Amino acid sequence: MKGLRDILLLGDDRLYQRCEPLHPGEMELIKTMVADLHNTLFEFREKYRAGRAIAAPQLGYMKRLIYMNINNQPTVFINPEITFQSEKTMELWDDCMSLPNLLVRLRRHRQIRIRFYDLDWQQQEWDLSDDLSELLQHEYDHLDGILCTMRAIDEKSYRWRATPEK
Repeated sequence: MKGLRDILLLGDDRLYQRCEPLHPGEMELIKTMVADLHNTLFEFREKYRAGRAIAAPQLGYMKRLIYMNINNQPTVFINPEITFQSEKTMELWDDCMSLPNLLVRLRRHRQIRIRFYDLDWQQQEWDLSDDLSELLQHEYDHLDGILCTMRAIDEKSYRWRATPEK
């Protein structure tokens, strides 16, 4: 099973690649990916006291899948597509498991609509705002080979985050 040690880090060429869509016949692969993403997310939380979601390419799976777990509510986004982005944006300090102690100042859309397939291969469509909107935009960017460093507001939009004490 993959875990924290398998997260691709800033500079790995695979993080800059666009991911391929998944197909209904790949459910065994999807189940494996979800288990690995879940395990990795919880290992990351244990070490860094952060982490709400992770994208498949961060573990080297070059497929369009996002795993989110907030308040022990797991959600799997298969082949997500952002179909709406509000004109209104927000500035924030973004973080990423692939650059765990670096924060990047950037802008994200305050609201989005995302269409995706769930684990039953049923199409869903969610409207998200504020923190969930920025979270899904961040993970969605991973599927297109875009890192938060590429969205920095300017050359001074970086800072280190101290690792929390255990």
